Amino acid sequence: MKETAISACYVSPSLNNEQFVPEHCFMYLVSGSMLAYDGSKEYKIKPGDFGIARRNHLAKYTKQPDNGEFKKIYILFEQDFLKEFNEKYQFKVESEKPTNGIIALTKNALTKNFIQSLTPYFNEKGTIDDQFLNVKRTELLLVLLKVNPELANILFDFGSPEKIDLEAFMIQNFRFNVSIERFAYLTGRSLSAFKRDFEKIFNATPSHWLVQKRLEEAYHLIDKKNKRPSDIYLDLGFENFSHFSFAFKKLFGHSPTQLIETKKNN
Repeated sequence: MKETAISACYVSPSLNNEQFVPEHCFMYLVSGSMLAYDGSKEYKIKPGDFGIARRNHLAKYTKQPDNGEFKKIYILFEQDFLKEFNEKYQFKVESEKPTNGIIALTKNALTKNFIQSLTPYFNEKGTIDDQFLNVKRTELLLVLLKVNPELANILFDFGSPEKIDLEAFMIQNFRFNVSIERFAYLTGRSLSAFKRDFEKIFNATPSHWLVQKRLEEAYHLIDKKNKRPSDIYLDLGFENFSHFSFAFKKLFGHSPTQLIETKKNN
């Protein structure tokens, strides 16, 4: 079954490489294991675990080695759907809400029974047909809000990101491989304001700072934590190993592989 970006509910054996979460997303792990990271915390996810990846946040997922089948269920809650839902059900929204990009939820019988009820609705493509989709999404939302009423503060907040502390945000999230435009949006700034504020704080352009920060973190992980270069370059925002190795050598004068050899000889 192939994962599709246009389906709002699907079961899939693959992971989405997109690290920006454009819409609130409920994820339930059916089988296998994975790690999730939202910039501040790493989550170890096992079969039966579930939670919400929050709109306008960053998150990355890594499938873990497993002898069995890997399968997850994704259900997206787009803004239009959530607005219609809350016009009908009128959940009260408080101003206080968590800052985490991932909200891990506690297992309960209601959610477990809901997941089991989904099985007959999935077609051969691993998606739910439109005529059933909103019915099942509405049912899931009612279940989640029954058990976790505080989720209303997150799900029914329809505003854009507000202007936040750029320095703290970038230091927390430099590992994510997203565009400068995306970083600007998430810090509540236009692209020009983001670049201007960034250079005042870091005395460097965003692109130059990001590469250097990622390479310095790579050096630390290889030198102090004995990590293998091939295991860390993707987690640090590099798209391919050759670019990572070239940039590493340009900054430090030797390749990451040579750093490992030097450590062994010492």
